[in-house]
Amino acid sequence: MLVLITYDVSVVSKGGTKRLRHIAKTCLDYGSRVQNSVFECEVDPAQFTMLKTRLLDIYDPDEDSLRFYFLGSQGRRRVEHHGAKPVQDMVRDALIL
Repeated sequence: MLVLITYDVSVVSKGGTKRLRHIAKTCLDYGSRVQNSVFECEVDPAQFTMLKTRLLDIYDPDEDSLRFYFLGSQGRRRVEHHGAKPVQDMVRDALIL
């Protein structure tokens, strides 16, 4: 399933910059950055549960926010992109080493 993850991390609070970096790195483990604080992640339900748990352990619920948008298994067909920085399709353009 395709999940769009967005976040807003307060960098003026203690540890905010570290949380911001840690959240971004965690999201990169599961998907692609499409904008500064927006990631597209192609995951199965078990992977999503693990990703969500990791993110909820990092963020500060009093200072930060996380949003998960579920686009489903046909999500790629529902995404329309215009402008700079086209994002690779993690499934179709997968790099296998």
